[in-house]
Amino acid sequence: MPIEIRQFPCLSDNYGYLIRDVSTGAVAAIDTPDAERINQELAAAGWRLTHILNTHWHPDHAGGNLALKEKWGCRIFGPEGEAAKIPGLDTPVGDGDVVMLGKSRGQVIETPGHTLGHIIYHFADDKAAFVGDTIFALGCGRLFEGTPTQMWSSLSRIAAMAPDTKLYCAHEYTQANARFAVTADPHNEALLKRAKEIDAARARGEATVPTNVALELATNPFLRAKDAGVQAAMGLVGADPVAVFAEVRKRKDNF
Repeated sequence: MPIEIRQFPCLSDNYGYLIRDVSTGAVAAIDTPDAERINQELAAAGWRLTHILNTHWHPDHAGGNLALKEKWGCRIFGPEGEAAKIPGLDTPVGDGDVVMLGKSRGQVIETPGHTLGHIIYHFADDKAAFVGDTIFALGCGRLFEGTPTQMWSSLSRIAAMAPDTKLYCAHEYTQANARFAVTADPHNEALLKRAKEIDAARARGEATVPTNVALELATNPFLRAKDAGVQAAMGLVGADPVAVFAEVRKRKDNF
């Protein structure tokens, strides 16, 4: 049976996610940006929190761990590479590990770049990946700790997922990302069309997340470092994809 997913805005631009294994009723919070907001959503749904699945240590992703653990007695899973930084961590997990939410299977994939120990949770049977700050709609996370080589490898692992895999990103950054993306891939008709659709959606107050792998492959310049148009815009025609990616990231940092 599938998982149910509740998505809700919190803090200034984060998204919180609650996922429920339909067959058993087990419920996980993907990261804990705002414990009070998560408790409101649990109450509205009539769900009981059993798991926390942290993607990385940043406070807007793990800051609610202890308050939620105290209230619910839930088990906290998080990246083994950041174990000392994850409040209340019970079970460190690493690449290839599986976290069972009831009968639903979440595979852990290490995606260093934004932080060195960042992980994501891929529920392949549900065609859903909870990607933290590794990838965003039309963007990717800043390289606070990792290298361009690491992040390109991490993004490539996401790009290799089934095209219809939904990517549940942790922030509503899409409109700002789109403004930059059209400078990095200026002749991409699919991107130009998407940018207009995003502006309209945000004007209506609609979320632009989740996205999916196919859409990002077609329009996200951070995944398109092998594309001739992106390479030309970066002045790096024929260059190694890591070098092109690094230039895209550098320009976005200064945009």
